Amino acid sequence: MAKKDKSEYIIQAVDHALDLLEQFHDDVDELGVTELSKRLKLHKNNVFRLLATLESRGYIEQNRVTENYRLGLKTLELGQTFIKQMGLLRQSRPVLEWLVKECNETAYVAILKEQSIVYLDVVETDLTVRVVPRVGSRLPAYSTAAGKVQIAYMPDEELEAFFPAKELKAFTPNTVTDRDVLKKHLKEVAEMGYAIDNEELDMGVRCVGAPIRDYTRRIIGAVSLSGPSMRFTDERMGKELIPLVRQAAEEISMKLGYHK
Repeated sequence: MAKKDKSEYIIQAVDHALDLLEQFHDDVDELGVTELSKRLKLHKNNVFRLLATLESRGYIEQNRVTENYRLGLKTLELGQTFIKQMGLLRQSRPVLEWLVKECNETAYVAILKEQSIVYLDVVETDLTVRVVPRVGSRLPAYSTAAGKVQIAYMPDEELEAFFPAKELKAFTPNTVTDRDVLKKHLKEVAEMGYAIDNEELDMGVRCVGAPIRDYTRRIIGAVSLSGPSMRFTDERMGKELIPLVRQAAEEISMKLGYHK
């Protein structure tokens, strides 16, 4: 018997669901049922059923303000998994090693996962006084340099939805818990291109982070330096650590296909 072509095994409903997901690209971040129906050339009832299915699994979410639909966090998780498996860790490791040789402070690469950041890899300093590595741990994005530099570029509406519904927890006296103050601070971070954790998660610890972008120009992670505040002085941060971490982030981004 002749072997069937793989196209004969395509499941139409799955095909339509993937077509729907692919409508959200470039600057198209939200779409309504009517617009999706026109684009997919499907009846609104069929579109609604597809949306309901994808929403139940976290691949689509509805904006309660506009009632339009947008990609859900599950798509971000898939993308991050792909990046992790296919390039981010492999490309970032030698850059982290270079970064530590340049300043002898602990360097990390981290990604966003829900409202937290997860450190994927670390290269430690050989100095006696150091920060305990937290690879694999989930830390609140709003109180870390690696987290702030990733959420700083989110639109206001997306940023508001990103924050937990409850009050922002204060981990130290320096943690920014006022949402309006934090939003203003994040705008400054986006303008500067880097973020500083000024003892906002742990007293005595300061960090600086810069965003990692991929070939689509999206921010898919961050590289950061972390150490005791006695070594991370304002003067050293400005003259040495900030330029180094920005250079490292740019190097990793370029390895992932990013071009200015």
